[in-house]
Amino acid sequence: MLAFGEGGRYNPGSRRPASDSGPLMPKLKTKSSTKGRFRLTATGKVRRHFAGKRHGMMKRTQKQIRNKRGTTIMAAADAKIVTLFMPYG
Repeated sequence: MLAFGEGGRYNPGSRRPASDSGPLMPKLKTKSSTKGRFRLTATGKVRRHFAGKRHGMMKRTQKQIRNKRGTTIMAAADAKIVTLFMPYG
């Protein structure tokens, strides 16, 4: 006698469709901290915001504030670490 979920029966608790015969690998999770901090460009580079813009703008020069607007491309060595935390981009 077959146990419940075996033999091609419909099993609502199964994570695998009936047509798939191979084992199902678990999905990889993206680190929550990287979701809001980094984005990937179309070519796969990591885009980041500039550091030093959260507070203390009065003591910074106008040139510093102006140059820290927007985003920049992360260095390749640091980007290699960050891309490990984003398995699906």
